[in-house]
Amino acid sequence: MKAQDRIREEEAHEVEQHGRTRLDRWILWVGNLLSLLFVFTVAISFFEILMRYLFNSPTIWVHESAAFIGGSLFVIGGAYALANNKHVRVVLIYDQVSSRARCYLNIFHSLAGLVFAGMLAYGAWMMASSAWLSPLGELRLERSGSAWNPAFPALLKALILLVVCVMFVQFLLHLLDDFRQLGRLKRGGKADV
Repeated sequence: MKAQDRIREEEAHEVEQHGRTRLDRWILWVGNLLSLLFVFTVAISFFEILMRYLFNSPTIWVHESAAFIGGSLFVIGGAYALANNKHVRVVLIYDQVSSRARCYLNIFHSLAGLVFAGMLAYGAWMMASSAWLSPLGELRLERSGSAWNPAFPALLKALILLVVCVMFVQFLLHLLDDFRQLGRLKRGGKADV
């Protein structure tokens, strides 16, 4: 393995561990903390199995709670993947080009992500506003319609809006960092890509 490849791998590992921006580092910290909710989901699912098959006393809250937690963590996973630099990338091309070409690819990725996150934010706003407000503008949370009837649909739609807005800011900060990296390369320095 060439020394340059090894250095590039170490720098990529550093970005994966610590994120590119302060917002990325915060998202990674919160995401790692929230990952404990997977353990909670397994625990309540196990509780439901025990109650249903051992005591013949099924719960009405476990299935919807587990689905809400899992859906919420899935939504948060988008911002976490972007912060952790684990988003979709065509590595067959990306790994074969120069640092300058990588900077241009990163700029394109950030711009495309900004546009995509902006469109998602608009759609999420429409979804969340109809889940939280009645047609007359009164606060009315959308509910599941089950026997338990929690407001999980409204909460999940609000979370989608929040996460997409955070991802928009992430893409914006990454775009600024990409231009900074390109400027560093143009001045003859070394980039972190």
